[in-house]
Amino acid sequence: MRFSRLSTPTRLDCTGVAVYINRVMQDIFSSNPNEIPELHSAPVFYPHGSHLIWISENGEIAELDRTALSHKLGQKTVLLCHRRWSSARAGTDIARALDIMELFAFVRPARFCLPTPVGLASQLGLARPQSGDAMAALLPQIAFMLLDELAGAPPPARKEAGEIAAMMTAGGWTWGPIVLSHLGLAPQKPEPPDGRNAAIWNRLPEYTDYTPQIDPGTQPVLPDAARERLQDMLGHSAEMRESQSDYAAAIAASFDRPDAGPAPTLVLAEAGTGTGKTLGYLAPASLWAEKNGAAVWISTYTRTLQHQIAAELTRLYPNAETHAQKVVLRKGRENYLCLLNLEEALGTMPGQPRNATALGLMARWAGATSDGDLTGASFPAWLMDLLGRAQTVGLADRRGECVHAACAHYNKCFVEKSTRSAKRADIVVTNHALVMIHAAYASNDDRRRPTRYVFDEGHHVFDAADSAFSAYLSAGETAELRHWIRGAEDGRRGRARGLKRRLEDLIAGDDAAKADLEAALEFARDLPGQGWQKRLSAFQPMGPAEAFFMHVRNSLYARAADPESQYDLQSELHPASDDLLTSANEFADRLHHLLVPLNNLAKRLKALLDDKVDELDSAARARIEGAIRGLELRAAGPVNAWQLMLGDVRDGQRDGFVDWLQIDRIEGQDRDVGYARHWLDPTIPFTAEVLDGAHGVAITSATLQDYAQPKRSQAEKEAATKDSARDNTVAADGWASALALTGAAHLAHPTLRAAFSSPFDYANQTRIFVVNDVVRDRPSATAAAMAGLMQASGGGALGLFTAVRRLKAVHPDLLARLEAAGLPLYAQHIDKMNLQTLLQMFREEAESCLLGTDAVRDGIDVPGAALRMIVFDRMPWPRSDLLFQARAKWQGRDAWTERLARLKLRQAFGRLIRRDTDRGVFVMLDSRLPTRLTTAFPPDVEVQRVGLAEAIARTRDFLGE
Repeated sequence: MRFSRLSTPTRLDCTGVAVYINRVMQDIFSSNPNEIPELHSAPVFYPHGSHLIWISENGEIAELDRTALSHKLGQKTVLLCHRRWSSARAGTDIARALDIMELFAFVRPARFCLPTPVGLASQLGLARPQSGDAMAALLPQIAFMLLDELAGAPPPARKEAGEIAAMMTAGGWTWGPIVLSHLGLAPQKPEPPDGRNAAIWNRLPEYTDYTPQIDPGTQPVLPDAARERLQDMLGHSAEMRESQSDYAAAIAASFDRPDAGPAPTLVLAEAGTGTGKTLGYLAPASLWAEKNGAAVWISTYTRTLQHQIAAELTRLYPNAETHAQKVVLRKGRENYLCLLNLEEALGTMPGQPRNATALGLMARWAGATSDGDLTGASFPAWLMDLLGRAQTVGLADRRGECVHAACAHYNKCFVEKSTRSAKRADIVVTNHALVMIHAAYASNDDRRRPTRYVFDEGHHVFDAADSAFSAYLSAGETAELRHWIRGAEDGRRGRARGLKRRLEDLIAGDDAAKADLEAALEFARDLPGQGWQKRLSAFQPMGPAEAFFMHVRNSLYARAADPESQYDLQSELHPASDDLLTSANEFADRLHHLLVPLNNLAKRLKALLDDKVDELDSAARARIEGAIRGLELRAAGPVNAWQLMLGDVRDGQRDGFVDWLQIDRIEGQDRDVGYARHWLDPTIPFTAEVLDGAHGVAITSATLQDYAQPKRSQAEKEAATKDSARDNTVAADGWASALALTGAAHLAHPTLRAAFSSPFDYANQTRIFVVNDVVRDRPSATAAAMAGLMQASGGGALGLFTAVRRLKAVHPDLLARLEAAGLPLYAQHIDKMNLQTLLQMFREEAESCLLGTDAVRDGIDVPGAALRMIVFDRMPWPRSDLLFQARAKWQGRDAWTERLARLKLRQAFGRLIRRDTDRGVFVMLDSRLPTRLTTAFPPDVEVQRVGLAEAIARTRDFLGE
């Protein structure tokens, strides 16, 4: 147990703290902390669209306006569903509430549920409520069912729940007295919450597998074997589609012998929606892993697809235990709950009692989850909305402060479990960013480096590489580095663990290493410290780093065409002002002084591994290796890049890179200021760090190719390619784009290419309308147009906006129109729910509609009738920032602009049809869609340019058939 510091406030004189806690609870319960709110007579509030439904203590149902509602909410503790969403719909903050989603999270931790009465009814086996009044009336019944379920749990479960509930009640949890009563426990005394009640890690199982990795075998997977494995996965009674079988055989080429030809064997495979590409590449991948005793890494761009791929593998591994051994999800450690962070946060509660509710619910979740994944299926994303980021996803190790084997929870750690499991897995399902970082920081002889990859969502490889291999020298980033090195400063308490705490016992007895550690701690003082934002705006910087960022800020404000813009400010770096040049030189000198001891520490830790090979056990070696990776990833790597960048302020633009100055803004408020550097072509480092170190790679997507001209017939293709060599310099049709954006163009040997058309009958399953008579600049016109189209589709419609401000302007009118038609509307940036929760609600309610930004198209997978219409408010042209302008100059402005726009249109259209029985309508409310960009759509679907009334009528006729 690591709660010794709790003894001071709880065992000694705590009168002042107890008085404070009592006051907190009186604020919540309006009387005394032992009073149990009367759930039977609690008023109920539920917003159904813009209808604000209120059920009084006497059971009378009424619809209130916002003024009357605000008055009632100020008087009573109200029963509701999702407080933040309800507050947003009510237009007022709801301070005192019994939020039924908190109760659900406590009673059924790590269980999926939509945060609506409909979702709760589904989970509890109740009939689906059909009206807003019925939804509101159902909430008390759901509450009592959950409480009865908790009371009927086995004794050990009730004991654990009671201990955590007692802690939460002491911190002011509104449900606390009710929960304790149903558990048969006495009311709480007015004292600080005791975090030891939530020490959930005491019963978590340990995971001590340190399976060493071995070199992979060299057995190939032949095309016929891939076809056979695919048939096994589908089931021998299922008919295998020829295109899917051919696709699996094509992917098998990336699983040939390492010496079969130049490495890596790179396969670019485009498989139209519905081909069945997930099973198509999993077939040869799983077969190769079994034959060669090593993992294949399957990489995606979105987390949603990661979980879908893992689910697909239940076909091959139906036994849950076998599946857990063979298939592992790998994400960055910032995605997993850190048990030490949870423990330390619980330890602060005597002084921060209001955190007890959030931390208690997180402890309940930690005890129920199998993977600790804060972005996975077991974590209700709406908890982050209810409890805030700091006490939910903020409990992950987001700063690289892990102490590895020195942590008391090391063998229970969710991150360690994932990492160790991946060493003996057959399939590791990960994401593009982690693959690139993993490869970049693995040494050439590191056995952790995979040799076989499949990149799904391959059209995003360019963007992922652009992010992974960029550098940002900003005040916020350097302040984070100071925090990482020095930990909490100036007497402030916090969970930050500085470099000294992480390393001091590892280097005990090494005086030189201790000296390097002290030097690093001292030179880190030159980085921005607490309060840097105020000092920069007041022109009172402390130290060379803050002086540099102050001059960056001054340059930006002097050069910006619109300094009052709501969006990020950017300007070219060169020519740099004299002040910026001088401060850059001084800052670079101080960074050099910091870099030397950090590099020395990494070298000394590597020497420790070599010098004590006969003394260090696996856990100790893992800890030292983790410390080395931390120094390279969090410190030495960025500092090296920053030094080069500062030198180029003086020396000029470096070839192959794009540099600029930037102020990051959120809703018009400055949040960070810095100097950005991106590769002009980020597939250069991707090729060097990932492709060149692999034996075989497949990059696949439904949208790899880009057609600037209408697609040719098969006869035309054959005539055009009859005498051409199949290499990287002669590209038929749309492959030029794929070669340029995947790194294939940087390989010295040919790339294998294969394309498989979608089996869907798009001509009969879809319609495409370009509406030519809607006034784009009038929000009410856009709202009326979308409402008419969405009513014609009967819901199931996704409205995509290219700007948040237009979404917000259209929303009120559209909400009123759809509500009158009985269609629910959800909206990103308006409803106080995260996007994943909104997508889940949209997916489950087939008649609902959803508004979001253009970026929503990448994260949505809604098969069936739940998505039958997509409406763009405007053409999704790419934003013309400095990086875009540089790449447009490199590739040709029209070609680059139109390529990105076509990709967005093609991706969005691909969301509509996911099954043979799906039908969908794609609508563009912008007559400026150029005909040349319609090559983004299937060639057999006519793009109809019509008026709004005709688009509505044709939509109603088509979807009503």
